[in-house]
Amino acid sequence: MELNGNKKKRTIGFVYAWNGLVEIIKSERNFKIHFTVCIIVLIVNIILNLSAVEWAIILLAIGGVLITETFNTAVERMIDYVKPEIHPSAKHIKDIAAGGVLIAAIISVVTGTIIYFPKLIAFF
Repeated sequence: MELNGNKKKRTIGFVYAWNGLVEIIKSERNFKIHFTVCIIVLIVNIILNLSAVEWAIILLAIGGVLITETFNTAVERMIDYVKPEIHPSAKHIKDIAAGGVLIAAIISVVTGTIIYFPKLIAFF
């Protein structure tokens, strides 16, 4: 049995999470780019009639990029809040977080190439 207080806490938690997504979509250029590419990739998936396994793999790759971009943004904002002045350590922290996004993006491109290349060759 669920108490109303627990249900309310979950609803509030979801609202905060949704607000975070809206904030990152509105304010972060790189997230907008990744999100736009995500939409294009989903359309390509439909056109190329991917299998369920291929869909799952592509969705995991997309999720990895969007999640790392979200964490990168959170790290950058936290550093800006804690250490607003330029500092070498702050730069290194931000660069490392951005490197995580780069790794996820490269893996996604490689994954997409493995899945799409044979299909695109057959399509044309």
